[in-house]
Amino acid sequence: MPELPEVETVKEVLKTKILNKKIVDVKIFYEKTIEYPKVDEFKSKIINQQIVNIHRRGKWLMFELNDYYLLSHLRMEGKYNIKKTTEALDKHEHVVFVFDDKEELRYRDTRKFGKMNLVIKKEIYDFPVLKKLGLEPDDDNLTVDYLKSKYKKKNLPIKSVLLDQQIIVGIGNIYADEILFLSKINPLKQAKKLTKQQLQLIIDNTRGVLKRAIKAGGTTIRSYTSSEGVHGRFQQELLVHGKENEPCPQCNTPIIKIKVGGRGTYYCKNCQKM
Repeated sequence: MPELPEVETVKEVLKTKILNKKIVDVKIFYEKTIEYPKVDEFKSKIINQQIVNIHRRGKWLMFELNDYYLLSHLRMEGKYNIKKTTEALDKHEHVVFVFDDKEELRYRDTRKFGKMNLVIKKEIYDFPVLKKLGLEPDDDNLTVDYLKSKYKKKNLPIKSVLLDQQIIVGIGNIYADEILFLSKINPLKQAKKLTKQQLQLIIDNTRGVLKRAIKAGGTTIRSYTSSEGVHGRFQQELLVHGKENEPCPQCNTPIIKIKVGGRGTYYCKNCQKM
């Protein structure tokens, strides 16, 4: 699943290619992709809108139009590609935005889990999917006291809590493993039992890991590539995720893989003691 760095990369790539383009038609081949409003209303409202800017909130892409925001969540396999109107349609291209210059922005999703919402501008931050989101990693309000207040009743393992988008947005399975390894925190440790020093390490390493991942264009694992076929390079820098039985880069102890909250989790039992 694309996490914050991958979505940021998609945003930046698309900004170089589709800003100021006008949508003259939209073709929807898998209607469940459109979450809000109803498909007919979605189509009628988005036609003749121009793409003014592109933002990101957590793992949501936010296409700023003249009167609306188009919110797009890529989920597991969503991708955007720009093609000529004359190019054949791929069977996995489920939503096609036709521009006035004979180009198209095509949303491709082999798993069909991605979602889109079209929201009037003045209502955007009251829209449920955005309103419930936590802080961005670079938000100045992300402090030890903030995390302490959010974690104090959390009996769950810190690995599971790091994935909670209502606390910090954008951290997924890959980056959670890397953050905990660099912080020397066992993924099974209860979140409420973390010390202030450990919470500060989580903040610092969250920012550091995600910043480096964005610079590298994200992480390409299995079938995920960003829009326009851009492959991330951060997988070359991963320290523990996907490294089962390989030596820990700090102590040479074999990396262990376990399940935490149903998610594959990689860590070093020597460096990340309970």
